[in-house]
Amino acid sequence: MQQRDGKQSLLDGWNSPPNLVTYTRIVLVLIFLWADIAAGSWGQRNPWMRFAAAMLFIVAASTDKLDGWMARTYNQVTELGKLMDPIADKLLICSALVVASVFGEVPWWVTVLFLIREIGITVMRFFVIDTGGKVIAAQKAGKYKTLTQCIGLGMLLMPVWALSSKITNPGLVAFAGGIPTFSHVGAGIPVWWSCYYTVTGLLIFVALILCLYSGYVYVRNVVRARKTK
Repeated sequence: MQQRDGKQSLLDGWNSPPNLVTYTRIVLVLIFLWADIAAGSWGQRNPWMRFAAAMLFIVAASTDKLDGWMARTYNQVTELGKLMDPIADKLLICSALVVASVFGEVPWWVTVLFLIREIGITVMRFFVIDTGGKVIAAQKAGKYKTLTQCIGLGMLLMPVWALSSKITNPGLVAFAGGIPTFSHVGAGIPVWWSCYYTVTGLLIFVALILCLYSGYVYVRNVVRARKTK
């Protein structure tokens, strides 16, 4: 159904294949959350459950590219898809960050900054729609942010600590601002472990920078679009 002024209705194409993939990703988020929480901090309660949670996270994150590709290839880009796709991403990323912070794996200040940006942009998207505007699609900075978030969190979720017999309790390892440093090697931590989690932490912080920058770009574009109306 099209609006009289020629603009696409929000519900147009709600059952299109790309949107069905997006809905599936939201369901995967719920299953991922259950597995992640059940595994416990760092997956110490059940490393295999933590591995399953990591795989679910990776699969859910990967479907973001699938529905986007389908929408562009088969000319099925919809207003609902442009709205729901980033919301599905935010549910996945934000839920993973909150659980990680509860478990002490990611500093709360990092998660709070992510949440402020993500929730703020989501509210603004609904405001734009409510006032008759079109949904502004994600910009390149936002896409790079999502990519680094998914890689960083995917690495964090992997229970690689279980590969070393020297690490019996990864939760006892001290973190410097949320990133394990090479100084931990002297405390019996393997070099590869320290390198792995250092890269993981750096990716998450790069994602945070891109998150804040892309949020600024989005707000700027919304303001400019409203001024030109």
